[in-house]
Amino acid sequence: MKDNNKQQHVQKEGHIPFSQLSAYGAGGIIPVALFNIAGILVGLMGNISLGLSAFWLGFILIIPRLWDAISDPIIGHISDNTRSRWGRRRPYLLLGGLLVAITFVVMWWIPKGELVQAWFPSESGYHVFQLIYILLTLLLFFTAVNIFEIPHGALGMELTTDYHARTRLFSAKSFVGNIFAMSTPWLFKLASMEVFKGPGGNEADGMRYVSLMIAGLLVPMSFWWFFSLKEPGFQRAKKQEKTHFWKDMGLVVSNRNFVFLTLTIFTLAMGFNFVQLLGSYIPIFYVFGGDKETGATMLGINGTVWAITGVLAVFPLNWISPKLGKRSTLAVAMVLMILAQLSKIVCYNPHYPYLIIIPTVLLSAGMLFFFTLGSSMVGDICDEDELKTGKRSEGSYYAIFWWFIKMGTALASFVAGALIVLTAFDESQVTKVDAIQGNIRELKSKVELWQEYKGVATAEWIEKTKIQADEAIKESNDYSIYLEKESTKAPEDLSLVMQSYQEPKKVLMLKALQSTQATDEELIQLKSKLNGLSSQSPDSLATDAIKQAIPLLLQTKIEKARINALILTAHLDDESQTKRVTRSEKNKTHYAGLLNNIRHISDELAVIESGETLSSLDKQLATIEEEIKSLTKQTPYTLLMMRIVEIGLPILLSLISIFFVFRYSLTEKRSHEIKELLKQRNAERENGGYSNPEPSTV
Repeated sequence: MKDNNKQQHVQKEGHIPFSQLSAYGAGGIIPVALFNIAGILVGLMGNISLGLSAFWLGFILIIPRLWDAISDPIIGHISDNTRSRWGRRRPYLLLGGLLVAITFVVMWWIPKGELVQAWFPSESGYHVFQLIYILLTLLLFFTAVNIFEIPHGALGMELTTDYHARTRLFSAKSFVGNIFAMSTPWLFKLASMEVFKGPGGNEADGMRYVSLMIAGLLVPMSFWWFFSLKEPGFQRAKKQEKTHFWKDMGLVVSNRNFVFLTLTIFTLAMGFNFVQLLGSYIPIFYVFGGDKETGATMLGINGTVWAITGVLAVFPLNWISPKLGKRSTLAVAMVLMILAQLSKIVCYNPHYPYLIIIPTVLLSAGMLFFFTLGSSMVGDICDEDELKTGKRSEGSYYAIFWWFIKMGTALASFVAGALIVLTAFDESQVTKVDAIQGNIRELKSKVELWQEYKGVATAEWIEKTKIQADEAIKESNDYSIYLEKESTKAPEDLSLVMQSYQEPKKVLMLKALQSTQATDEELIQLKSKLNGLSSQSPDSLATDAIKQAIPLLLQTKIEKARINALILTAHLDDESQTKRVTRSEKNKTHYAGLLNNIRHISDELAVIESGETLSSLDKQLATIEEEIKSLTKQTPYTLLMMRIVEIGLPILLSLISIFFVFRYSLTEKRSHEIKELLKQRNAERENGGYSNPEPSTV
């Protein structure tokens, strides 16, 4: 009978109300989903959408982690020592959540475009400017994430003292975070849709507007977390004396079990970030041969499978962990992750692209187990520390724990960026193809618009022509500025191949400049004519004006496409003759095919005339658009090296991580002993019979 009463008491003590479980779990949106978005999409889009160096992107991604080395412990210490009327954690959930929403939007509004580029003396200077902008906004974003996440994680350790209930609580955080993560892999797909990026834009343009949707979700949720979550340990914690920062840090890093747990998580996080970074390149450039739109769909499907698996894996985790114990379950997670990497040898297959789902399921389950247990085990270590010191320092422990995880992610991002460079991935090729593709799609969009015009100059079509003329005048003005500056810039240190293209490029730019300026003058005259039309004007005048407008509205876009085609031709020719990897016959054949394609496209663009019939233009543009798709293909050498790195390095680091986990000695039995000792001591305190903390051995 006594045993039954004891069991009921433990169950009641370990119970967390659903309102608290759901509200706390929803906080997983920020660290589980948005944290990964910044880490993955900034690197991916910066490289393949903006043409920035993978090496320098990897480098700047590590800088916010170095900043975290300072900010994380400070935020944890400040949270531990806050004594506000709302508690010591909740104020930071509101402040952090709102700041995350704001900085997430700012991060994606990277200045770009021909007019911005024209103000820099060289393309490299323009790219440096963009890298600096990304770095500064990343620092702001990750600081905002830390202001939310460190107090939020510390609060999770306070909401319950039960050994297994703590695992359920952090499982809820992973559960809800992964539900939201079902949609986050589709953000790249959403950003690549025309409704967000516009006819001539790319994913970087689309992400600007997608980010506003995310911010609209985060703002009300921040108020929900602030008003709904409670701090059950605050009454006891506010009586605790405030502590010195360096003393707290010394106690944390001297805890043996904490050191081994942190090294385990750090090593594995460092390795598996390669899955997140290079895993985005492989579906696009290996499985789908450089087709970003189809690859984005596959990434979305794969990400949804990842998230669903992460949601469902919560249930076996909460069944296995009580039976095997947390340390053994952690080892099971590592085995799953190693099996996932090995399965990629077979599952990365262009003929059967959906095989990618198999390693995704294994890896998602393993990672869910691993990171959920890691956070839960930090809570157990905090109990051990309280028994030794008589103080609760969840904020400091959680801050240092997550700093090491983030450092692992950042170091892996840096190494991955360097390895992408070593694999000879050509981001310039991708962005230059994007530029032509954008020009062609803009042209097709305008042609399709004017194909709806049936030759009847109604008031609606007159007004529409005026609007289109205004847009075309601005475009021709901006492009004229760009051409003037580009044609007079001193060339950078160029190879012999690139030097041979300088004169043809200059001639083509000057010709385009004359054409664009002439188009601009004609458009201004046309706009004046359209403004002079009245309801009494003959229909023939309006019809003639619209007929005159159509080719003028297309001309600047055609000039852009011709110049971008020449720039891409020069780049591919240079790569084919100067790259070390082109010594392979396969790579030589690869570049020969690309050059043949782009020269054929250039010839087609050279004979296109804006005055042709719209149906003829539409057919020519559709043909060119189809031919462009093959131009983003990377060399066989690059694709092979990407797969070797993406599969092999995480396996190596996982084996090192297994060594560390078996050095962790805080067993389930010892955790229950600590819990009982803490109960006795707290009871003695309440009864006035306790004076000094009881030292304890582990």
